[in-house]
Amino acid sequence: MSVRIQEAPFDAGHEMEILHGKDVRVGALVSFTGFVRDFNEDAAVSRLTLEHYPGMTEKALSQLESEARRRWDIQEVSIIHRVGAMAPGDPIVLVCVTGAHRGEAFQACEFLMDALKTKAPFWKKEITPEGARWVDARQSDDEAAARWQDPRNDH
Repeated sequence: MSVRIQEAPFDAGHEMEILHGKDVRVGALVSFTGFVRDFNEDAAVSRLTLEHYPGMTEKALSQLESEARRRWDIQEVSIIHRVGAMAPGDPIVLVCVTGAHRGEAFQACEFLMDALKTKAPFWKKEITPEGARWVDARQSDDEAAARWQDPRNDH
């Protein structure tokens, strides 16, 4: 398992090669790469700054990875999330999961991305023609994460 928070860009293809490592037990490698968009909520975005709480962010992502392992039969996980200033088109997040079978790997990857959007302590500030603004959490992200609610945790 690998969780990295970094300012530098990453090469998704290279990271997937490392994760796979020519492991013949791997039948599937599923990945999601997120990029900075040039718009949000009907406004042009020229720059995005992402802040985080060092130590807490890595811990939160590691807990999500442990939860994915508990739920699905997967082999390896890599989560890379960038912080700092980024421009539209820059990669911002990479989630990769390997498994013996694609179904388990797909579900785990989708869970990790949905949960990351709502449970990891990141704060986004966008630069728009109207000035800088902090980005609020989106209801659609909460709804996506809610579908993974573990019934054993319902009270």
